[in-house]
Amino acid sequence: MSSVATHEFEMPVPGLDAGVAAVLETPADAVAAYVFAHGAGAGMRHAFIAETAAMLHGEHIATLRYQFPYMQAGGHRPDPPARLERTVRAAIATAGTMLPGVPLFAGGKSMGGRMTSQAAASEPLSGVRGLAFLGFPLHPPKRPGTTRARHLADVTVPMLFIQGTRDDLADLDLIQGVCTGLGGRATLHVVDGGDHSFKVLKRSGRTQPDVMNEIRDTMSAWLRQHAS
Repeated sequence: MSSVATHEFEMPVPGLDAGVAAVLETPADAVAAYVFAHGAGAGMRHAFIAETAAMLHGEHIATLRYQFPYMQAGGHRPDPPARLERTVRAAIATAGTMLPGVPLFAGGKSMGGRMTSQAAASEPLSGVRGLAFLGFPLHPPKRPGTTRARHLADVTVPMLFIQGTRDDLADLDLIQGVCTGLGGRATLHVVDGGDHSFKVLKRSGRTQPDVMNEIRDTMSAWLRQHAS
């Protein structure tokens, strides 16, 4: 594994009096960078996000993780979508400035990925070559539907969806239909037995390291493909 430079800082966000915490982690030989947004219930230091970032570093992929304003303030209710999307744009602009020449990608876990896609749908994200979603939240639990995916038709860059077969926020048949409808822009990778957090049952015969390695390999291959 290559050495990784870590830079923790406060990231300014337009319209906010105070910035939000962010951490940029950069392998010396980075071939791409992933701007990584957290989900609704846990911040950028959540174990899954931190582990995924560390595994990507081993694949020579830099990451910029950051807090949404409500999480920075210690709140539990997510900010309005417009503020979340402004934060996404600020993070991408920051990554572009701090990593000149490195191919940029964006997305995140659950809500973070969805807010990134909504921002991209309303206006292309400067310099971003593709979006990668870790558990796209297609619908609320036990309320299957595809309304949350309508904006994806307006996203112009390639998209990677990594989804568990037991995800209660994304019925597998529905997410498969969404990706089919997006045509060549969408790649769907299904994690067998994974729930919304990519946890698997013991009886599946799979371990969590197995799952994390699968996610790492899938993301690394896709990011490298679109970085070249």
